[in-house]
Amino acid sequence: MGNDDEQRPKGPPEYKVYRARRGLFSRFRKPDLSGLRDRDWRTPKLPKRPDRPGRERGPRPQRPGLRRALKWVGIAAGAWILLSFLAFAVSAQLQSFKLSGDAKSTLHGNPLLLFDPQTILVMGTDARPPDSKEPVGVPSEECYEQQAHGDAPHGECSFGEFRADTLMLIRAGGGAFRKLSVPRDSYAEIPGQSPQEINGAFAFGGAGAQVEAVEGFLDIEVDHVAIVDFTGFEELIDAVGGVVVDVPQKLCADISGGAGGGQGGGTLRLGKGENTLDGEKALIYSRIRKPSECPGPGRSAFTLGYDDFDRAAAQQAVIAGIKDRLTDPLRLPYNFVKGPIIGWDAPKAFVSDMGFLAMPQLILAAGIGGDSKADVLCKGANSGCSEGPGGSIEVPDSERRRAVKKLLG
Repeated sequence: MGNDDEQRPKGPPEYKVYRARRGLFSRFRKPDLSGLRDRDWRTPKLPKRPDRPGRERGPRPQRPGLRRALKWVGIAAGAWILLSFLAFAVSAQLQSFKLSGDAKSTLHGNPLLLFDPQTILVMGTDARPPDSKEPVGVPSEECYEQQAHGDAPHGECSFGEFRADTLMLIRAGGGAFRKLSVPRDSYAEIPGQSPQEINGAFAFGGAGAQVEAVEGFLDIEVDHVAIVDFTGFEELIDAVGGVVVDVPQKLCADISGGAGGGQGGGTLRLGKGENTLDGEKALIYSRIRKPSECPGPGRSAFTLGYDDFDRAAAQQAVIAGIKDRLTDPLRLPYNFVKGPIIGWDAPKAFVSDMGFLAMPQLILAAGIGGDSKADVLCKGANSGCSEGPGGSIEVPDSERRRAVKKLLG
C-alpha cells in the first residue's frame, strides 16, 4: 500500500453550495466556504426544560398585570381631572349668563387673560336674600336677583337702596396678580347723578354704572367684572378646606347682633397671627366694620382702632387665602380628590362675565403671578386724602395715579 499522505488531496476539498431558493442576484456571487470551516458540527445541546426539577429555568415572561393596572389608574386620574375641569367650565359659563347685559357692554376685556394682563373689578353688595333675618334683606326674590346680577334697579325695586359693599380691583395675567381696594366712601362722579360716595353708583345703575364710576375715578379701563355671591362664597371656601389668614391684631366682632341675636348674624373671635377660617367665618371677617371688645387680657382691634382700610385689607387676605388653597402644591392631593366639587363651587362664588374660557385662566394667572402686598387707596399718612362732603373721603389725583401705577405695574 502506498503512503496515506500521497493519497490525500492537497488543499481544501471542493464543495458545491446549493440554495433552496435562488435569489435574483445569487448567480453573480461566488460561493463562500469560509463559514463551513468555522461552523461547529458537533451535536447541538438541547435547551433544558424549565419544568424539570433540578435544572435551570429560562427567563420568565414579564407579567402585564402591573402595567395594565397602572394604565387604568392613569386613565381614571385623567378622566377625574377632565371631569373637574368640565364642572368648572360649565359652572363658570352658567354664572356668566346671569350678569346684566348693561354691565357686559361697559367692559373692555378679552378671553386671553392668561397672556394679556387685564383688570377685574370685584364688588359685593350689602343686600341679603329675602329670607335672611338680617335687616338688609331685600323685599322680594326679584329685587335680590336684580342686585345679584348687577341689573339697574327697575320695577318695584327701583328704590336705589342697596350699594356696593366692596370694591376691589385685581390685575391678573401676563405673570401679574395684584390687588387694589377702593374705599366705598370715596367721593366720586356718578353717571347721571350728583357727585357722592362712589359705591352709590351701584344703587342707581347697577354693575354697569359702578364700572363707569370706577373707570372715571381712577382713569382706568375695567376689562372684567365679578359680583360676589355670599352663599357661593361660603361654599367655595368650605370646598377648599377653609382659608388661612394672618390677623394683625386680636379681633372680635358680632355681625347683625351676633350668633345668638336672632337676626341671622354671626360671632367671630380671632387671635393675633394665623387663623384658619371656614366659609362662614371668612365671610364675617370680610364684613367687619366695627369690632367688639374681646374678653380676656391684651389689646385688640377694638382698642387699637379698626376702619374701612383694615376691612379692605381683610378682604384681600381672604381672596389671597382662596388663591393659596387652590395653588399650593401641598394641597394637590386634597384638591384632586375634591376636584369636581371645587370646580363646580368655585365659579358660583361670583356672577361674572368670565365664562368657561377666561375663568380657568384666572386661576392659572393667580398661581403664576404670586401674591403681592395688599394695597388700599388712601392707606397711609402721606396719601393726602381728607374728609369730603357728607363724611366721604376726598382722594387727591396724586394718590389715584400712585395706586393705578402700582396696580398696572
